[in-house]
Amino acid sequence: MLSSVKAYAPATVANVSCGFDILGFAIDAMGDTVELVLKDEPGLVVVSIEGDGGKLPLEAEKNTCAVAIQAMLDELDSNVGMNIYLTKGLPLGSGMGSSAASAVAALAAANRLLGDPFEKKDLLPFAIAAEKVACGAGHADNVAPSLLGGFVLVRDYHPLDVIKLPVPNGLYCTLLHPHYELKTADSRSVLRDQIPMKHATIQSGNVAGLIAGLYESDFELISRSLRDVIAEPYRAVLLPGFYEVREALKAAGALGMGISGSGPTLFALSRGKETAEAVGEAGKEMFSKIGLGVDVYFSEINTRGAYVIEEK
Repeated sequence: MLSSVKAYAPATVANVSCGFDILGFAIDAMGDTVELVLKDEPGLVVVSIEGDGGKLPLEAEKNTCAVAIQAMLDELDSNVGMNIYLTKGLPLGSGMGSSAASAVAALAAANRLLGDPFEKKDLLPFAIAAEKVACGAGHADNVAPSLLGGFVLVRDYHPLDVIKLPVPNGLYCTLLHPHYELKTADSRSVLRDQIPMKHATIQSGNVAGLIAGLYESDFELISRSLRDVIAEPYRAVLLPGFYEVREALKAAGALGMGISGSGPTLFALSRGKETAEAVGEAGKEMFSKIGLGVDVYFSEINTRGAYVIEEK
């Protein structure tokens, strides 16, 4: 029997413009790492968290790693004890699925440590349980791609119905993380409870077009479909220079740009590495003009999802 396992889970982009709360994809640029070590006594103990600036809770009932693992143990009717060591590779509150990556990395490690009692896709409900603690709502558009990799569609929750979508060769993502804080609660508060029928129809067409573009490797169709008429118009006012940055990125060759999750990170999809790099440079230059610092990342779409990197 293994005594310790270390696993990694990638960052994610949720919503993907038109796919509000139902689409997400994983990226290679960064992620979180969790190491689990078996202990003789029952119970989960969060021993240490690195890279969070002391902001994340060590209490097991509040920590997404421990909550996710406990949900798994409850399903197995197990009281196995584990020490948890979390290393954050993602900035907090960035819109890049930080809490999701922690929970998913913990589940990947725990599943292996316990002898792989679950298929990878069957870990998803435990990750959603952790998201409820972290975000107040059990959305799957971050945890599903972080776990499974690639593009993921969350069709429904009752019952849970998650579909992996194809990733065209050469599709890259550029992430722009500006140096300011935007709370998820603020991003949610500006949204409308009701939307016009016209906007619902446009959004449905864009979601269908984006999915068709992924299946057909049709980059022009992907570009035309990366348009959000439901959330982005209201959230854009919370993001300094949003429209100026969008125009600069499109001029640099981006297929389209949107808000990653609740923000403040922006994402852009491009065809090819060189274009993705040029898009990043254009974004950096535009944010400099606005007077904001920005961290820029670019990578291919991560199609692997979470995985074990070390076991003993």
